[in-house]
Amino acid sequence: MAEKNNEQLLQRATKKGCVRVILVKDLRGLGDRDDMVEVRAGYARNYLIPNGIAMAVTPSVLRQFEETKKQQQHKEQKLREEAQKRADELSQIKLTIGAKTSTTGKIFGSVTTIQLAEALAAKGVNIDRHNITIEEAVKEVGTYHARVKLYKELHAQITFQVVAE
Repeated sequence: MAEKNNEQLLQRATKKGCVRVILVKDLRGLGDRDDMVEVRAGYARNYLIPNGIAMAVTPSVLRQFEETKKQQQHKEQKLREEAQKRADELSQIKLTIGAKTSTTGKIFGSVTTIQLAEALAAKGVNIDRHNITIEEAVKEVGTYHARVKLYKELHAQITFQVVAE
């Protein structure tokens, strides 16, 4: 019976061929956990819902979603404040990454987010490498910037220097 209701809701769309779903997990490019998003019906039916990434919006799920949203607002404010403190700390950190280079200063290979995550861990800051984005390709010795996603839309800017080993 519940599956039948989900199918009916998937067929009723706000835009032609689109449905609303509530994300159960963060999904890069689509939204964060507990966001209500509109996606194509096939994407929801064939990928998001079966893999447990999203739930179809039903009246009961919508009521439950609104109730949990109210409860989470207070927790979210605390998390946002902690993330802001962490962003301030990260902006003060200067990293130095060693790389093998040629005589002209070009790097053999590239500096990756894995190396940045390891350098941050050595400084006592544990950040998942998937939350680090290097803004430009690192192919030479020099100073570069990277963005670290700390919480939803809150990012910190870190500066790192690449030196020859």
